[in-house]
Order: sequence, then C-alpha cells, then structure tokens
Amino acid sequence: MRQVYLDHAATTPLAPTVLEEMRPYLTEHYGNASSVHQMGRRARVALDEARTQVADVLGADPSEIVFTSGGTEADNMALKGVLSAASTADSPAGLVTSATEHEAVLRPAERLREEGYPVQILSPRAHGAVTAEQVEQAVTDRTALVSLMHVNNEIGVRTDLPAIAEVCRAHDVRLHADAVQAPGLLPLDVDALGVDLLSLSGHKFHGPKGVGVLYVRNGVELGPLVEGGSQERDRRGGTENVPGAVGLAAALERAVDGREERAAGLSGLQRRLVKGLDDAVPGDYVLNTPVGAAPVAPHVVNVAFPPDDGEPLDGEMLILNLDMKGVLVSAGSACTSGALEPSHVLTALGLERETASAAVRFSLGADTTEDDVDYALETLHTTLDRMRG
Repeated sequence: MRQVYLDHAATTPLAPTVLEEMRPYLTEHYGNASSVHQMGRRARVALDEARTQVADVLGADPSEIVFTSGGTEADNMALKGVLSAASTADSPAGLVTSATEHEAVLRPAERLREEGYPVQILSPRAHGAVTAEQVEQAVTDRTALVSLMHVNNEIGVRTDLPAIAEVCRAHDVRLHADAVQAPGLLPLDVDALGVDLLSLSGHKFHGPKGVGVLYVRNGVELGPLVEGGSQERDRRGGTENVPGAVGLAAALERAVDGREERAAGLSGLQRRLVKGLDDAVPGDYVLNTPVGAAPVAPHVVNVAFPPDDGEPLDGEMLILNLDMKGVLVSAGSACTSGALEPSHVLTALGLERETASAAVRFSLGADTTEDDVDYALETLHTTLDRMRG
C-alpha cells in the first residue's frame, strides 16, 4: 500500500548524513565528556564543536548554548529558570504568554500560576497570533518574561517576534521564543529576532530525538531546572548527550543550507493543498491555517470539519481511516486519559468543540511531492464522502 507521511510537524526522519556524524560517538568514542582522560577529552572536543556549530547558525556565542533533552525541557527551563532567578520571597516575577502555545509552555505556566507567580495568558487575535500591542498592554512592572511561539505547531501561524522584542526591550523584559517548528523554514538569527531565549528540538529538523537546545543570551539570569551536576555551565546537571548534540548540530547546519529554496518549494505544495480542499471536501470545512491572509510557515495546513446536517464527524476515526489508506497525518486534538479532547489551539481560535474535535493537520516535509499532496486530497475526499454518507 502506498504510504504518504504528512506529519513532519510531529517528527522528521533522521537524515542518513546526520546518523553518520553521530555513529562514532555511539560506538568507539563513547567517553564521558566530563572525564579528564583521553576518551573524555575526545568527547568534550566533539561537544564543544557541536556547541559552536549551533551558535554559528543562531548568530550566538557558544557560551549561550545549553543542550537539553528536547524542546519541552528547553521551554520549561526558560520559564521556570527566568522566573525563579527574577523573583524574591516577597515579590514573585510575572510571565506573559498566549493560549495557543504548545503545552510545554502552557503546562509550566499554569503550574507557576498555581505557585503564586503572576501569569497572564493572552487570547490570540483573529489569525491565531498575539500582537505587540497586546503584549504592551499586558506587561507590568512585575513581568520578567514574555514567552511566545515563533511558529504555531498546530496551525502554522507566525508571531511577529521583532515587533514584540521592541516592546520587551522598552520594559526591560526578557523574551523567549519556542522556535521548534522554524529550523530549515525561517531565519533563526537571535539578534534579528530580538529574543533573549530560544528553544529548539533536534527531531523536528531531521536530527535525533531526545536532544534539544535552549539559547540563553549572555546576561540573562537563569535558575537551573535539572540539578545534580555542574554541566552546561551549572545550568543543566547530567551527563552530556554527546552523540545527540553532534547529531543536532549536523542536522541544524543541514536545515539552514538551502533554506530559502526548500521553503519556496513547500509553499507551493501548501498552496496546492489548500486549493485542492474545495474539490476534496464534500460539505463544509474550516481552514485554520490562514494561508494568504497572515504570515504562516510553509509546511502546515490545518483544516477542521463542522457537523454535517447536525451530525458531528468522528475526528479520531477520520485519522484512522486516512491511515488505513496510507495517509499519515495528525489530529487537531489530543487523546487525554482515554477521552478525545478538542485542541486547545483551535478552541482558543473560537471553534466550537465538535468542529475542533474533527480537525486534521497536514504537515509537509522536504521529501513531500505534488503526487503525495494529490493522493492525500483524493484519499481525504473518498474518506469524508464515506463517513458523511
């Protein structure tokens, strides 16, 4: 059976060239980078080189790069680290974020609020992004950090980080960006973006799983999230994942090489997919990715299906039926404790629960072809036609 993988926003395949870069540090060069003997020194050199490679891509200094276990840890470290360092016993520091963030930001934000930190969660504007004006109105003298996504992982909408950075600088507030969906598609220069902290995850750009990066601008005070060692300049305890760091650095360099050409190709496929929805979808649909109406990343198309003649569509069954035909996509909802819950991003955009629970996210990759898009549209048509009778 033909298989079309359209879930690149969830994870990407490990590039063969990246695996080859990692292989020596998974086998013969297995030393602990904190050991002083020759095996340890060889691992330390590889780790330092990887740190420099990542810093060069971001326009940063190697000392500003912290390797983590992934984007989730990087997000948690940014929020909890900045707020803990900026707080006193009598005056906890504040956070501003949005209702459409990844749960790696929303969950720690909610926990921080429960612990007494002043946390504001902004509702996005029409197309799903928070504006600089909203941030200007939300920031107070207690605010220490603003955390907003560079690219939304569900609907692909982009945040105007440089404009928000101006507001943050004017109020002496730090800006963190979850940029997990951006590598290989959008520029990542931290000075151009104006960010003080930035999160990445290796497996989103053909690198290994289990490794990420938090960029921390020099001068930003950051309390440790993981304690137990002096690694990463006392910012993250634990034995360094040398093969992971080597793989992430190689994948990041690979991602930025030919970025503009790759992004242009994906934009063409994105437009082809959006244009084909009118013919592919029997009945109504809601396009949640504002292609042509607002700045979006070129790899995501999110579409939801409202009830037809009063009958809601089973979103989970739609995903499984597409899977049975070889089209691999994600839902706009997540399975939580055995119950299908509507996407918090789509409900924040104002979609009714039944519509938000019947959504599909197509996410394209470098190996996606026009034939893949056409097959996905054809399969979507036949599947919806059957499910809607």
